[in-house]
Amino acid sequence: MGPTKRGKGTKIMAIAAVTSLPLAVTVDSASPHEPKLVEETLAGSFLDELPARLIGDRAYDSDPLERRLEHDYGIELIAPNRENPSQTQDGRKLRQYKRRWCVERLFAWLQWFRRLVTRYEYHIENFLGMVRLGGMRIMLRYL
Repeated sequence: MGPTKRGKGTKIMAIAAVTSLPLAVTVDSASPHEPKLVEETLAGSFLDELPARLIGDRAYDSDPLERRLEHDYGIELIAPNRENPSQTQDGRKLRQYKRRWCVERLFAWLQWFRRLVTRYEYHIENFLGMVRLGGMRIMLRYL
């Protein structure tokens, strides 16, 4: 899971599979903190079932977020610990963190679409439609 910031104050949030294919995408303002947008991103899933694990960067190391995901969705959150909080994960789970490159590759693939990079759409609904269309083109290309 990861964000990318685009022009005009928008942020694309996406969840990618191990093969870097998009499982869920959403677009929101660039001002909210990323962990607050996780549930909205899960709601924008392309599939009926949700992933068993989410791998995020240090920004996602939040105990309330981890409890919400585990309790409400049954999803295990894997994120490296920040500097000072208590250690909530052991090193074995963090070995899966090296797979974070999958979402970075998805964002690199989305960069192929000039309409997403320059953001020609003024309305956020149209921009979200273009992001989803780009995700569908990626899925059709690699399936």
